[in-house]
Amino acid sequence: MTATPDSASTGDDRPVVVIGAGPVGLAAAAHLAARGLEPLVLEAGPAAGSAVREWSHVRLFSTWGEVVDPAAEKLLAPTGWVRPDAAAYPTGGDWAERYLQPLADVLGDRVRYGATVTGVARAGRDRLVDLGRDEQPFTVHVRFADGHEERITAHAVVDASGTWSAPAPLGADGLPALGERAAAGRLAYRVPDLGDPAVRARHAGRRTAVVGSGASAFTALALLADLAKEEARTHAVWVLRRGIGAHTYGGGDADRLPARGALGLRAEAAVAAGHASAVTGFRTRAVEREGDRLVLVAQDGRRLDPVDEVVVLTGFRPDLSFLSELRLGLDERLQAPAALAPLIDPNVHSCGTVRPHAAAPLSHPEQGVYLVGMKSYGRAPTFLAMTGHEQVRSVAAAIAGDREAAERVERVELTLPETGVCGGAGLFDEPTDAGRPGGGCCAGPAEAEVVVEAGSASEEQSAVSRCC
Repeated sequence: MTATPDSASTGDDRPVVVIGAGPVGLAAAAHLAARGLEPLVLEAGPAAGSAVREWSHVRLFSTWGEVVDPAAEKLLAPTGWVRPDAAAYPTGGDWAERYLQPLADVLGDRVRYGATVTGVARAGRDRLVDLGRDEQPFTVHVRFADGHEERITAHAVVDASGTWSAPAPLGADGLPALGERAAAGRLAYRVPDLGDPAVRARHAGRRTAVVGSGASAFTALALLADLAKEEARTHAVWVLRRGIGAHTYGGGDADRLPARGALGLRAEAAVAAGHASAVTGFRTRAVEREGDRLVLVAQDGRRLDPVDEVVVLTGFRPDLSFLSELRLGLDERLQAPAALAPLIDPNVHSCGTVRPHAAAPLSHPEQGVYLVGMKSYGRAPTFLAMTGHEQVRSVAAAIAGDREAAERVERVELTLPETGVCGGAGLFDEPTDAGRPGGGCCAGPAEAEVVVEAGSASEEQSAVSRCC
């Protein structure tokens, strides 16, 4: 076995800083601890899985058996923790309370809450300086909830902060639409929790535009359709940047992840029953006010009838601002590690053709820093949590100097159809699945050998416009 330059065999007793106490960050800590390394998890929120808790009302479409990391389960076992029924589907709230928080509690003071990472750099070296760079430890700048700041010296840095804090805007060009910021009080970028009386009141008996074509949009449409059955005049306007084709709603009954297929069928039923109406090929340019209502205007000049609320579910993107002093090798389109991007590019791959990967494609010119979990996929809509579990197993091995284990991919492959809900580029005014191999992420019905991957902090959940 040959040790890598960031190997723990150097005798470095500094911690490995893990950014984010979500499913992948806590799994990373478990794998690091199992290898005798000292993790320090910095979580901006007040509890484990703070992002997951924000969609606690949404049920995952993967089972408990698919969203618990093996190393984490081993860490929990001595406490008497028993994994819930492997065949049951948890909600986000279940996942946080019954797994993530117990795992964080076992890690104890290795997890610090209210800790926002504001910057990461090499000690005494900004991004420009070459001299002695690789020999320097990392410095992680942290601001705590009480206002005080610390500078933590780290042996390596694993960024599992996800993308939940950076939803994509309404504007079809990737920038906020004209008037979007001014209308912020009437726009939401999360699946509405209609169990909350205040949220329910914003949608009951009113018209809501739902913008997006992924699992988040399906969830919102299904929930609003249920509300329409109880509250007259409740209606959803489903705004798609592309057309509707044979696979717009995913795999349906053919989907080997039944809950995922059922979600698409519920959205399809909402449209068929008249609780939602679809507007296709609509690329939003502006949000205008008409009295106390909003009008969406497309780039081609079309104007929607006024709506009361807009739910924007157009995906997420990574926040790279606090990594600006590190030398990252990122793909110019996806904002994912350059070596990983060709493996996950939604312009090429469907849900059924993204393969599991180890630490090597996650590496950067700056040795010892890794982006994992949702953040590692940048803007690509194909990530799920068992991918993250495999990533951090491999990354922990790489940091420990176990190259053989770091290069080994440990996943069991199952047969799944190339169906599901994905972002992809596609054509915005035509169906993306009319036999075109590059038209978005789930372009065809053929079956392929893929890994059943589950549950990252905002993807496996139905509440995120990502894939499978």
